[in-house]
Amino acid sequence: MIDKLIENIKKTNAPIVVGLDPMMKFVPEHIRQAAFREYGETLEGAAEAIWQYNKGIVDAVYDLIPAVKPQIAMYEQFGIPGMIAFKKTVDYCKEKGLVVIGDVKRGDIGSTSEAYAVAHLGKVQVGSKAYGAFDEDFATVNPYLGSDGVKPFLKVCKEEKKGIFVLVKTSNPSSGELQDRLVDGKPIYELVGEQVAAWGEECMGSGSYSYVGAVVGATYPEQGRIMRKVMPKAFILVPGYGAQGGKGADLVHFFNEDGLGAIVNSSRGIIAAYQQEQYAHFGEQGYADAARAAVVAMREDIAEALNNR
Repeated sequence: MIDKLIENIKKTNAPIVVGLDPMMKFVPEHIRQAAFREYGETLEGAAEAIWQYNKGIVDAVYDLIPAVKPQIAMYEQFGIPGMIAFKKTVDYCKEKGLVVIGDVKRGDIGSTSEAYAVAHLGKVQVGSKAYGAFDEDFATVNPYLGSDGVKPFLKVCKEEKKGIFVLVKTSNPSSGELQDRLVDGKPIYELVGEQVAAWGEECMGSGSYSYVGAVVGATYPEQGRIMRKVMPKAFILVPGYGAQGGKGADLVHFFNEDGLGAIVNSSRGIIAAYQQEQYAHFGEQGYADAARAAVVAMREDIAEALNNR
């Protein structure tokens, strides 16, 4: 699947992933009211609203981007109906030719981690048949329970030719409380990055990159420079662009000399662009057009930064 991600990036010339992280405050009034008329002010009504909202955004941007990243918590909050909306979103994006990164941040031990890996990337056996449950192309994985929590994902990646992005240095302000602690003179995030590189040697695509990627926040560009050297064959998923403060100039060190090696995420900066002053002229009815304009601006910002490095 890393090969398809690279192919999509080259085709769109946009190392961008749109985070499909819907919140009801982002969903335009006309979409909410239509869903509530059909299902009432219920969990089903909320799930229908976020599904229709997602669909509008995907229809507007799928030709510009290589991938999407739905954050599962935004769907789980609406219970079973929300999870149905998550699955519908995953399936629709794949129909549009997009790579789907399930932002699920799973990581446990033993049979629990095996079940998570099967649920999101593999196939579950039901009698004589096997089914892909959520069937994303990549999943985000929390490595801080150790290799017991990651190896089941590696096994499924090998079987299904899918991938993972391992949390290494996250974009949130308090990440340093643990991730920056020194062990034997190195910060913990660097030690995790070394382990990602080792895991990646077991799961190489057909080219220079592994199925095992890493998450390193755009808000920490200097750490991005370090981790690019530590993990030369890992694709880096870079959250924190836009709403969290990251910008194109911060990102150049996340990329390799071939212009590949990183994919940059923006979530509310795109899906809620119509609520920003610079895109307010689109209005609520034009929320999807505003999202498209935000993708174009992001693509230009990153391209300019890479051309000037």
